[in-house]
Amino acid sequence: MSDQPLVTGDSSGDRTHLALAGNWTIAGDHGLEEAAEQIVQSCQGKKAALIDLSGVEALDTAGAWVIDRARVRLREQGVDAVIAHRDASQQLLLQEAHYRDFSTPPAPPGNMAVDVLADVGSSVSGAARDLSSGVAFLGQVVQTFLRALVQPSRLRFTSIIFHVESFAFRGLPIIALINFLVGCIVAQQGIFQLRQFGASAFAVDLIGILVLRELAVLLTSIMIAGRSGSAITAEIGSMKMREEIDAMRVMGLDPVEVLVLPRIIALIISLPLLTFLADMSALFGGMLVAWVYGDISPEVFMARLKSAIAFNTFMVGIIKAPFMALVIGMIAAIEGFGVQGSAESLGRQVTSSVVKAIFMVIVVDGLFAMFFAAIKY
Repeated sequence: MSDQPLVTGDSSGDRTHLALAGNWTIAGDHGLEEAAEQIVQSCQGKKAALIDLSGVEALDTAGAWVIDRARVRLREQGVDAVIAHRDASQQLLLQEAHYRDFSTPPAPPGNMAVDVLADVGSSVSGAARDLSSGVAFLGQVVQTFLRALVQPSRLRFTSIIFHVESFAFRGLPIIALINFLVGCIVAQQGIFQLRQFGASAFAVDLIGILVLRELAVLLTSIMIAGRSGSAITAEIGSMKMREEIDAMRVMGLDPVEVLVLPRIIALIISLPLLTFLADMSALFGGMLVAWVYGDISPEVFMARLKSAIAFNTFMVGIIKAPFMALVIGMIAAIEGFGVQGSAESLGRQVTSSVVKAIFMVIVVDGLFAMFFAAIKY
C-alpha cells in the first residue's frame, strides 16, 4: 500500500480518465497538494474529466477537500469534472468537506463624510448606553449597600480587609515612587522657569498647591485604575467565563453583594489613604529637589509651604478620592460582568475597563475643579 497519494491519467480525445490511488490523508503533507495540482494539470485542454476514486485506500477530510477543490478549479476552467466510484464513507467526506470559496466580497462604495458621521453617532449612542447601564448598576450597588447596613451580617468584612490590603498596602510602593518622581519633576521645572524672574521661592507654592489639589489624587487614581481596576475586571470576568457567577445565583447568592460591594468599599477606603501618602511622597520629592537644585533648605521649604497652602488645599484632593474610587470600581465591575465566553472577550473588557476608568477619572477631576472654583474652596 502506497503511503503517498498517486494520480495516473488516461486521455482519449477531449476526455481524460484520472485514477487516484494511495493514501489521500493529511499525512501526505505537501504530496497531497502536489497530487491535487497534478489533477488540474492533467486536464489542461480537455472538456471532460472523470476522477476515479476506486483505487483510493485511505481518505480523510483533508484529502476530500483537496480533491473537491481540484474539481471546482476544473469546472472554473470549463472542464466538466465528475468524481466517480466513491463508496458511502468517501461520499460523506466529499459532501461534508467540500471546497468553499471564502474570498471577501468587495465592500460597497461609501461616502467618507457619511461614514465619519455614522461612527460619531455610534460612539455617542454607545456612550449613552454606557451611562444608562452605569446609573442602573449604581442603583443596584446602593440598594445592596443599604440592605447590608440594615443587616450588617451580610457585609463581608474579611473580604473588605483582604481587598484593602491588595489595593492599598500592596499598591503603596509603586504609587509612592511615581508621586515622588513627579514631585521631583514639578520642583525642577518650577524652579528652572521661575528662576528667570528671580522668583524661585514661588516654586514651593507651585509644588504644594499643584500636588495637593490635583496631581497626587489624579496620578493615584490613574494608577489604581490600571492596577486594581483591571484586576477586578479580570477576576469577575474569569468567574463569568467559568459560569461561577451563574452558580452563585443558583445557590441564592447575590454577585453584587459577594463580589462587587466589598471591592468598591475597599477602593473607597484605600484611595484616600493612598492619596495622603502620595501627597507626602510628592512633597518630599519636591523638597529634596528644591534643596539640591534650588538651594532652598528644608526649613525654608516647610515655612514657605505652610504659608502657601491651607487646610482646604489638602482636603480638595482627599474629597475627590472616594468619588474617583467609586467610578473606578463601578466601571471595573460592569466591564467584568460584560465578559463573554472567550479569552479574547476577557482581554477586550479589561482593556475597555482601564481606558474608560482613566477617562472618567479625568472627567471627574475636571468637574470637581470647576465645582471648587465656583464655591471658591
